[in-house]
Amino acid sequence: MAITTIPFGPQHPVLPEPIQLKLVLEDDLVVEALPAIGYVHRGLEKLAEIKDFNQTTYVVERVCGICSFMHSMAYVRGLEAIMQIEIPDRAEYLRVIWAEIGRIQSHLLWLGLIADSFGFESLFMEVWKHREKILDIMEMTTGNRIIISANKVGGVTKDLNAEHIDFILQVLKGLEEKLKEVDKVFLQDYTVKQRMVGVGVLSKEDAAAFGTVGPVARASGVAFDIRKSGYSAYKHLDFEPIVRTDGDCYGRTVIRIDDLHQSIDLIRQAIAKLPQGEIAVPVKGFPKGEIISRIEQPRGEAVYYIKANGTKTLSRLKIRTPTFANLPALLKMAPGSLLPDIPVLILTIDPCISCTER
Repeated sequence: MAITTIPFGPQHPVLPEPIQLKLVLEDDLVVEALPAIGYVHRGLEKLAEIKDFNQTTYVVERVCGICSFMHSMAYVRGLEAIMQIEIPDRAEYLRVIWAEIGRIQSHLLWLGLIADSFGFESLFMEVWKHREKILDIMEMTTGNRIIISANKVGGVTKDLNAEHIDFILQVLKGLEEKLKEVDKVFLQDYTVKQRMVGVGVLSKEDAAAFGTVGPVARASGVAFDIRKSGYSAYKHLDFEPIVRTDGDCYGRTVIRIDDLHQSIDLIRQAIAKLPQGEIAVPVKGFPKGEIISRIEQPRGEAVYYIKANGTKTLSRLKIRTPTFANLPALLKMAPGSLLPDIPVLILTIDPCISCTER
């Protein structure tokens, strides 16, 4: 057999962001995959040591546009714990609502990209059409469609009125109906199954050993979802982690589709229980101390380490993103796959390289 080494990425029609894998092939069979990252490093963690700790809220939002709200949510929750600030109950529920709206738009974006990866252009456009409605919610309630800047230390900067809530519930009802059609295509289509079932299998033992998080871990049977720790208003909502055991590309797709339905349910629960009251409390002084703040982003658990020294700037901000946790598992899954399977396999971990490199 002929052994060759080829680069896959960082520029490739399928890849939404620049990641490169050096693939060692025996004919068309992948026997080894080596990563080469570092294309979009921006020095955002260093910037946090220069900017005022309140300004850094807007810096971390730009770690990644797609999950920007949850980046700022993890950051401000950490500072609130350091400063012993108890935010209003209404703010906790509002954070959950926007977090789950963000999860929906992220998963819909991903579903469109995975459809595009094996040539379903009409399905790609259909899914992104539904995502536009979710972005309409974000624009109506906050004034922006992606980076909504709704978090601040001490609470949130925006509120929901009756008109906003009616619009959210109306859009979610329509999306739920449309998702039934999308579900049928993704879950039953012959081509989808041919490209995904049995491809890139990750066992439960390997998923745990490699420290995978989010849908990648849960598709392999690891029932881990940091939302179940009860941060923000999640402790008042009824849900269980969605888990499958097949651990292949198809299983990771099904997990994200099921996540969409769960997020819709969580938003409805949060709206039904949304208390009246203030949305923020005054913040005085500077933070001093260190803490680890954890949050469940669309791709899995993000970890924020924050060290504050009692001045307006931080001593250290360190971010461990879910894609960074899932990359070792990708290198484990790639060997044994065929070269045409690699684009789909990479996308099933939903890589966010701007998150990973910052």
